[in-house]
Amino acid sequence: MRLGVEETLGALNAALGPGGPVWFKETRARHLRVRDFLAPRRALEARFGDDQVPERVVHAIVGLQGPGVAPVLSCAPTPAGLALQLRRSAVFERVLGAVAAYAAPTVPAAPGPRVVLHCPALRGSPCALRLSQLRAVLVADHLARALHAHRVSVRLVPAVRDPHMPTFLQQLRVDWPAASERAATEALRSRALAELTPARNAEALPPGALGRVYLKELVDERGRTTGYDPKLDSCLVTEDLLAVLAELQQAVQDWAEDSSLGLAAAPDAGADSCMVVHVVSCEEEFQQQKLDLLWWKLDDQAPLRQKHLVCGPVKVAGAPGTLTAPEYYELRHAQVCKASALKRGRDLAQDSAWMEIFRVLSVATIKFEMLSTAPQSQLLLALADSSISTKGTKSGTFVMYNCARLATLFESYKCSMEQGLYPTFPPVSSLDFSLLHDEHPSPPQGEWLLLFNSILPFPDLLSQTAALPCTAPGLHITARTEMVCKFLVQLSMDFSSYYNRVHILGEPRPHLFGQMFARLQLLRAVREVLHTGLAMLGLPPLSHI
Repeated sequence: MRLGVEETLGALNAALGPGGPVWFKETRARHLRVRDFLAPRRALEARFGDDQVPERVVHAIVGLQGPGVAPVLSCAPTPAGLALQLRRSAVFERVLGAVAAYAAPTVPAAPGPRVVLHCPALRGSPCALRLSQLRAVLVADHLARALHAHRVSVRLVPAVRDPHMPTFLQQLRVDWPAASERAATEALRSRALAELTPARNAEALPPGALGRVYLKELVDERGRTTGYDPKLDSCLVTEDLLAVLAELQQAVQDWAEDSSLGLAAAPDAGADSCMVVHVVSCEEEFQQQKLDLLWWKLDDQAPLRQKHLVCGPVKVAGAPGTLTAPEYYELRHAQVCKASALKRGRDLAQDSAWMEIFRVLSVATIKFEMLSTAPQSQLLLALADSSISTKGTKSGTFVMYNCARLATLFESYKCSMEQGLYPTFPPVSSLDFSLLHDEHPSPPQGEWLLLFNSILPFPDLLSQTAALPCTAPGLHITARTEMVCKFLVQLSMDFSSYYNRVHILGEPRPHLFGQMFARLQLLRAVREVLHTGLAMLGLPPLSHI
């Protein structure tokens, strides 16, 4: 079984006896010089009084064992609290001897709830897509990838119908289905006609409108405690609105027939066993609330759990608020091409291989800009050329640059091996991971920093990204879709710092090969984690930039 941060923290807290969690994992390099976990002094005083932690408790902590629990080297009181350090060589050996287990999501023992992800912004055309709607599309796509990776059965709605939208989504590396045929609306139409309220004061109905359905009863029944807008009074029922409902209805009713994921249908494949998550921009939420209530009004089998993941507004510094999603993409693509031409001293527009790299870099820039902020928060975009620089440590371009550096490193090793300078890579089981220590005093623990902050906690991070609070009360739901981008940026910063300080491929001397291979195995794990994280964003790894 793989070692886990959550499992280790759980065992440490249990060893202290009854009470809330006390221990936390250290992440800063200066703290990792002396400890890996800390139980703060004040928290211990609240638990044990002014007395010291009993010796038997400290002894039990040092001897901790269990599934997923990392081996402990020492545990001692310090002015900051109870400081714990792991047996780092043993942790290196366990983790780097099973890289695949740490570079992939943890598959849950039991399947989670079935999820319908609904993104209303995809019903229009690309040229009408506002930046706030683009943000909702990218959040929905990223969330779908995270759920799929954890074997959650997901249906994506709507299937796009605009003839230009599939090409634009492909350009953005968004994986979303295209429409084949329209869902039948007859049953919903009949129910709607029965629920219509006679027009008041000879109200003129617009073309395609059937009439108005009043929703005040449902708002009073469901809305007061769940977050529906109290101003919701009625909904103008149109043929287009019924088509939207019919597609959502079909996604729930025909679940068992969807074999696209290769998953067996759940035994309880009724509407109550699934959750519908509407991923909407803040401008779309009011209309979506109407749609929710109308679905409940017209369909007795509508899912009881409908949640809204509302994406905050997108503000653009120094640009008009009318910038569309395609214009935003073209701006970023032009900036990437311009930066590359300046760097290399020539225009690469006629080179198809380089143009594909530029397209990937453009999308990476956009996705990291749109997804690095929690989806509920306002997002401020800066459109300056500096956003696409490989020197800035916060951009998608910086992450892709370090991905390419890793690829170049392993390609250099391969070429040197073929020339006879280095031996072939030995079996991982024969590597001596006690040789992994940072010989440079400042900053310290570069190798441990990479393993402890990036590789070891990665499966837990992926699980948190895919976690949806299904049973939480209320209409609104939160998602941690910013976590992967932030993680990849921090990983790239730590790797870049380490790579700039440590010469991985050293002199071809036999007595140096042991440390070189141990370091290469560490960076293999970094590479695999980085590739998995990029895949969660729909981004391919790059071999050069």
